[in-house]
This record gives sequence, C-alpha cells and structure tokens, in this order.
Amino acid sequence: MERGPVVGAGPGTRAQIRAVLGCLVQVLLWVASALLYFGSEQAARLLGSPCLRRLYHAWLAAVVIFGPLLQFHVNPRTIFASHGNFFNIKFVNSAWGWTCTFLGGFVLLVVFLATRRVTVTARHLSRLVVGAAVWRGAGRAFLLIEDLTGSCFEPLPQGLLLHELPDRRSCLAAGHQWRGYTVSSHTFLLTFCCLLMAEEAAVFAKYLAHGLPAGAPLRLVFLLNVLLLGLWNFLLLCTVIYFHQYTHKVVGAAVGTFAWYLTYGSWYHQPWSPGSPGHGLFPRPHPSRKHN
Repeated sequence: MERGPVVGAGPGTRAQIRAVLGCLVQVLLWVASALLYFGSEQAARLLGSPCLRRLYHAWLAAVVIFGPLLQFHVNPRTIFASHGNFFNIKFVNSAWGWTCTFLGGFVLLVVFLATRRVTVTARHLSRLVVGAAVWRGAGRAFLLIEDLTGSCFEPLPQGLLLHELPDRRSCLAAGHQWRGYTVSSHTFLLTFCCLLMAEEAAVFAKYLAHGLPAGAPLRLVFLLNVLLLGLWNFLLLCTVIYFHQYTHKVVGAAVGTFAWYLTYGSWYHQPWSPGSPGHGLFPRPHPSRKHN
C-alpha cells in the first residue's frame, strides 16, 4: 500500500503557531506583572503599618527567648542543625553582604527616583556605611570579651590541662584551645539585619501613596528584599534552635536590638545624622489657610 507524500506545515500554519505562542507569552507576562504589582502592594502595606512593625519587634524577641525551647521538638539530624549546611555558609556567614547588596539597591532606587538628587541619595545610603561600622565594631567587641573572659587549655585523656598564656592568639598559636564567653555574632547580625531591613522597607508604602514612579524593576527589588527579610527570620530561628548557648544568643540579640535603637531609634532623627528612612523624600502637606 503506497503512502502519499508528506505535506509539511505551510506558511499559514507556522504563522498561526507564532501568533498563539505570542499570545501565550503576553498572557504569562501579564500574569507575572499582575502578581508583581499585587505582591508588592500587599507587602508594602504590611511593612508600612506601625502597629505591625511593633508586633514584628515582639516576634523577634519571642524567637530569641522562646525559640530554643523548640530544640526538644525538632529533628536534631536535620540539615539546618549542621554548621556546614548550605544556608549557614552561603547566607548567614555573609548576611551583611547580602543585606547591603539588596537593601542598597532598594534605597538607591527609592531615594533617587523620589528626589533626583545625588547628594540626598548618598546621605541615605550612608546608613549602610554606619551599619557596616556597627557590624565590624560589634565583632571586635565580641572577640575582646572572649579574650578577657577566657582561658587557655589543652584537652587530655585525663581531663583539661590549663596553660598560663595571656591571650587567645598566643593560645591558638601554641596549638591549644581557648574558651571564653562567646556572644553569638550570628544572632546579633541576623537580629540587626531584620530590624534594619524592616525599617528601610517600610518607606515603600509612603512612596507608593505619593504616586511616585514605581515600575517593575523597583517593585521586583522591593520584593527581593522582602524575601531576604523572610529568609533572615527563618535562619534566625534555626540559629537559636540549633546553635550557641542560651545566654550567648540572648545577649547577641539584645546587642543587635540596642544597636538598632541607637541608630534608627535615636541618632537618625537628629539633623547631623544620615537621616531616618524616608526623611526629605516626600513633600509635606501645606497647612490650609483660614479665612475670616
């Protein structure tokens, strides 16, 4: 039985396929744009609520104070219980770098689009420079506390052999171990980053309310910051559950909260400071004149 010649798709069929694919791409782009718009609007509304921000501070305190109790109800062999897990190495150890990258882009876009002034933009970005100085200073202070409160020892089968070495550096150089009071730098950093990002991202609600330019790139950067903030909350919970001693974690979180209060809660409201988030970006409403 002979088969007839195979007839390929004609130009009209190919054109119809391209038209259908083009319509499908347009629909997908419209759905993505709608989700981006809806998600950024809702996230901005939540983060811009003063009441919810106060509740968020209470949430962070509850995580640090009561979170360690969850260690009795979780699997101790989960991936998050290992110091070498992917999130601990790639994110927690570099939390300030991630925060500066994402939050710096958001602050840059919001301030420049609202003011079109380089000097104002640089002033607001200087808050991240202050944050970096806080992080570096706190890290050095934690090491100093460990040096002042520690002692050098050598583990032996019979027990511990103490050595009269003056500081941690000389102790470690001699091949021994140093143990002192270790404030949890990870708990400090994650707490500080959470408070800082929540404060900076809260400006977006007022930005949208003033009808300033809010295209897809800015909304996407904002949502990326929201996702990073959610990740920091999750990793903070994992840190207080699986790592460090209880008082070390509470002290670290307390220092992070105190650093946030000194900067965002106090100093940034002064005229000789980098300014609080949103300061000078939005026009103030003129008071209405009363006519007799």
